Amino acid sequence: MLIELESVTKIYNQGRANEVKALDRVDLTIRENTMVCLKGASGSGKSTLLSIIGCVFPPTDGRAAIAGKQLSRMPDRFLTIHRRQTIGFIFQQFNILPNLTVLDNITLPLLPLGISPKERRLRAMPLMEKLAITHRENFLAGQISGGELQRVAIARALINNQPIILADEPTAHLDTRLSQQFMATMADLKAGGKTIVIASHDPLITDDSRIDQVIGVKDGRVNVP
Repeated sequence: MLIELESVTKIYNQGRANEVKALDRVDLTIRENTMVCLKGASGSGKSTLLSIIGCVFPPTDGRAAIAGKQLSRMPDRFLTIHRRQTIGFIFQQFNILPNLTVLDNITLPLLPLGISPKERRLRAMPLMEKLAITHRENFLAGQISGGELQRVAIARALINNQPIILADEPTAHLDTRLSQQFMATMADLKAGGKTIVIASHDPLITDDSRIDQVIGVKDGRVNVP
């Protein structure tokens, strides 16, 4: 299994008056080359679950293995390296920097790796071509449309060719047409061998026939069909 969680618990502010148990003994496995939806209301724990899968932090208790690495055994520095090599993130607000060009936004994850500007552009070009945004390469991100911003965010998530793509409420601020475009792109990525995990309660995602599995998340627990 590409993603394996066993009795995973996550507690924020442990031992303090404002302690919160966000996840409670979660067991979950996700196979390689599948598209899965984590379905739950705001505060259900799905974003925390996505963060653990995304190697943002290890669980407070339990075992989490992502792409063959045990998170609880990894120092923060190595956790960051593993995340960079394994996970591509698509954020709810896209997190695109409006005063940088489309190309610079896409290649931001390559900067810590010390890759030259020429090589960064060479890596970005196939993605921009695939997502039909090559003509926007030198535009400031603040000057392009919402649909193009979405494609920039997807290209940035793919720039390191990571095997796992995570998306947190990616259609929350999109209209129906852009949401459908997003799902079509995710289906294409899955067909290309990626594993996709989407946290959402949007019916356009949860009811999409291309989703292999919908996993319910409520009160920090999961319901796996």
